[in-house]
Parts: sequence; C-alpha cells; structure tokens
Amino acid sequence: MTTTSSRTPSGLPLIEISGGPRERGVAYGEAARDQITAAMGFYERAFHQQTGLSWGGVLDRARGWLDTCRAFDADMVTEMEGIAEGAGVGLLDVLALNVRGEIIYDSSFRAMPTVTEADDREASDGCTSFALAEGATGDGHVYAGQNWDWRHGTADTVLMLRVVQPPRPTLIMQVEAGQVGRHGANSAGIALNANGLGGRFGSAVGVPQTLVRRRVLDSSRLSDALNALVRTRAHIASNALLTHRSGYAIDVETTPGPCQWMYPDDEGVLVHGNHYQAGVPPQLAESYRPLATDSLIRVPRARRGLAAVRNAGTSEEVRTAVHEAMSDHLGHPESLCTHPDPAAPEVRRWSTLLSSLVDLTSGEYRVAAGNPCEHKYELMPWNLYDGPGAQG
Repeated sequence: MTTTSSRTPSGLPLIEISGGPRERGVAYGEAARDQITAAMGFYERAFHQQTGLSWGGVLDRARGWLDTCRAFDADMVTEMEGIAEGAGVGLLDVLALNVRGEIIYDSSFRAMPTVTEADDREASDGCTSFALAEGATGDGHVYAGQNWDWRHGTADTVLMLRVVQPPRPTLIMQVEAGQVGRHGANSAGIALNANGLGGRFGSAVGVPQTLVRRRVLDSSRLSDALNALVRTRAHIASNALLTHRSGYAIDVETTPGPCQWMYPDDEGVLVHGNHYQAGVPPQLAESYRPLATDSLIRVPRARRGLAAVRNAGTSEEVRTAVHEAMSDHLGHPESLCTHPDPAAPEVRRWSTLLSSLVDLTSGEYRVAAGNPCEHKYELMPWNLYDGPGAQG
C-alpha cells in the first residue's frame, strides 16, 4: 500500500493511493479524514432540512443498498470498508456519502411535508459536460470535461484522487470525499463526465451512481465501459458522456428503465446538461419537466462557446477558448458558471465546485477549483498515461 497527499497551489487536495481494495481504502480514508468528516456534517444538516431525517435515519436508508452494492462489485464495498477504517467512521457513513442522491430520491420522501417538487433540483448533480471529439479542435487533440455544479457547502470536501490498481487502468477522478467514483478519466484513454437527470421511476432497487461510474472508469475497453452503462440497472436517472482518446464520443441517458443516446454534431462537439436531450423516457413523457430549467440555457451557451476551439491553432489557445466558454454567466447565478444564490438556504446554494478539462491525446488533466471565471485551469501532477495500465 502506498499513499501520497498534497495540494495544488489553489489548495485543492490531491490524494494518490495504490494496493488492494482494502489497502487503497484505508489510505484514502486516512488522507481524507478531515474532508470525510466535513462531508458527513454537511449532509447531516442537508438531509435533516430537506427530509426531516436524522443522520441515524439516513444510515438506515443507506443500509438498504449494501447488499446491492456487494452483489454489483464486492471490491468496491471492501474499498468503502477501508475508507471507513482509515477515516475512523462506520461503513454506513461512507455508504451514505456514496448513495446521497439515491436516498433523496427514495419515494417515501414524497409523503414528507418538507419535500416539494422544487426540491428535485437539489437531488442531482447539476453539471454541463462536453466532449471535443474528432475534428472539433484546431490542435487536433481530443478533449473532455465539465463544469461540476453541486451544493456550495460541499466545496471543501472536493478532492482529486489517483487510483493505481493493476491490472485495472489507473484512474484520475474528481470526487466528494469518501466517494469511490464520480467523474474522471483512465489510463486506457476513457473519460467519463456525468450529469443528473432526476426522474426516479420503478420500484426495483438499483445500483448507486458512484459504483456505476467507478465501473465505467475501471474499464480497459470502450465496449466494457458502454456495457457498464447500458447493462446496469441504475437506481436513479443520470446522464453519462463517454469520450475516448481515438476521437469517439457518445452520450448515454441512463434510467431505471430504457437508455437513449446521442453522438457529437457534425463539428465534433457534444454537450449535455440536466434535461433529456436524446428523448424523454415513456414512463415520464406525460408529465415530464426538466430537472433544472437553467440547463436549457447552459447547453446552447456551452455549444456556442466551445465552437471557438475549431479556430484555436495551439493547445494553449484551445484551453483558453474552453475556459472562456465555461465561464459564461447568462442566467447568473444559475448560469453555466454557477454562483451561490444568497437568497437560497445555506444547504441549497449551488455553485460550480470544479471545472475540468482533460486532454485525452496528451494525457494532461486540468481543473479549476471553483468557479472557472475566478480560477485558471491547473495542471495536475499526474499524466493519465504514466504508470501501469496505460494503453498506446
């Protein structure tokens, strides 16, 4: 087992772990102990205000996913056990951090007077994801990234995690502390960016998104990554944008029911927000409303801004164009670059927690910690194609 921990110049925590599942988890938990404690404290407040549940009640809900998670991937549960051990908390505490969206979408919450339809916006990651695939960029490289929008109160829990796990690919991920998966890319040249869609339907208990996304990033082959998305019955609806270093990209709208998909436009650009763009599932068609109406603004603004990369002659010019595009403020504060709304309750204030830009051609992974309008993209100290699991 090895672990290293440091911070970027802007203060974003960087954690690198290796070894078997339990060893990786223990190293992760030890390095992120403070952030995990902060995450539990935030969600204890947030769940209580939104659902009326105590933290003990949240843990009771989380327990219902334990067997499903073990059946899906026992190693991931072992990793969570290690995280809990390293952080000095319980397994259910860590599991709750990994199923926070699934818990909120528990249908029994609909009977609680504190929950309204307006709360749906609070339940899912409000992100704008993009792929700059074959033919989209002036420098000829393939890029993927997103503005990751979520509750502003979790900003201090966000960290960058590198996982060395041969024979599986090496991963670089941006996660909330304690989570085993969210957004990132791997040494096989596969990037995953994801967006919440809302709309829980059906009665079967499905697999939590953090585990589905980790399975995607654990994949050495693009076909395996796609299988993880379209063959897994997820508990809640979520969008997944896959980009491959070859220049291929596909967006898959996954739900507890059918999946639908879309490809880049004729210019090689693919953008997705928090509304169904490939098609509304028939289970929702009669009464569907977008999870977040600002998504209807963010998506075309991102497409418009990212069109400039076609005229960028160098990689530096591409990065500048992407940074400018993802800093757009039309609709502020619920804009592409999202800022906290001071009129909203503290636990329901949203912001762009992190903006990412991954060069799948060179392996360079860059992030802006916080709003991109206020922070530059910083180059991570790890290249995707360094170390075990890299594919040429």
